[in-house]
Amino acid sequence: MPIHEKELLDALTSTRILSSMITPAVLISACGSLIFSTSARLGRIFDRVNALKGELEGVLANQTSFPEERIAFLHDQFQLQRVRAGLIQKAMAALYTATALFVAASLAIAFNVAYGTADTAWIPTAIALMGGVFLFIASAILLYESRFNLRFVSRHLDFIQFLQDQHNQKRQ
Repeated sequence: MPIHEKELLDALTSTRILSSMITPAVLISACGSLIFSTSARLGRIFDRVNALKGELEGVLANQTSFPEERIAFLHDQFQLQRVRAGLIQKAMAALYTATALFVAASLAIAFNVAYGTADTAWIPTAIALMGGVFLFIASAILLYESRFNLRFVSRHLDFIQFLQDQHNQKRQ
């Protein structure tokens, strides 16, 4: 067996390839966890919009008190959910991009270990760093989106307080 073929065979059977690919695999797993939880957040937004829709239908059928206040409240809540859904979609796109880049980095590591040179060693690192940037972007978007969720909950609590105050005023 020629020396070049023996070196190639040693490189392909070496544990260096596998051990080098572990870090991107951990980051791929992290992205998967974030994708799963972000999908669940999107599902909760959908559930909330459906609940708000049911409440709006009740107001339009004249089945609730304070219809003007409720319609204004519901309009505001629908707007918040629209913004949240858009942010979640952007975060999901960034997470999927990060995942793809980490997979590409893992493959680039394998190819570089097997066939690369010192001159090409930077390529897997650059790809993994781009994945890290997209993971950071997704995390920042999700942090920003959580502020909208807090606003949604706070406004709901404020409206409940309004209804309680109105009820107490009628009783007096």
